[in-house]
Amino acid sequence: MAVKIRLTRMGDKKNPFYRIVVADARAPRDGKFIDIVGTYNPLKEPAEIKLDTDKVKDWLVKGAQPTDTVKAMLAKEGIIESFKAPAKTKVEKKKKE
Repeated sequence: MAVKIRLTRMGDKKNPFYRIVVADARAPRDGKFIDIVGTYNPLKEPAEIKLDTDKVKDWLVKGAQPTDTVKAMLAKEGIIESFKAPAKTKVEKKKKE
């Protein structure tokens, strides 16, 4: 099962509020989710991001893949730095040369 860390929309019409959730990649945007790891309020100035860093790190270690938007948020909060892409293998290094 592919697991994603992504946004799910809450709030009223023209008043968006998002939860940052861990969900199965096949589930719909506002459908079932596994865990809530934070919130995002784009209407505040500056935009308000609240994260449970322990939960996020735990899910990243388990293999959950953040979407591009959530990855940018995690980088902004300084969480994703320690979860960069794995080092290149010897074969990849030789191909580059």
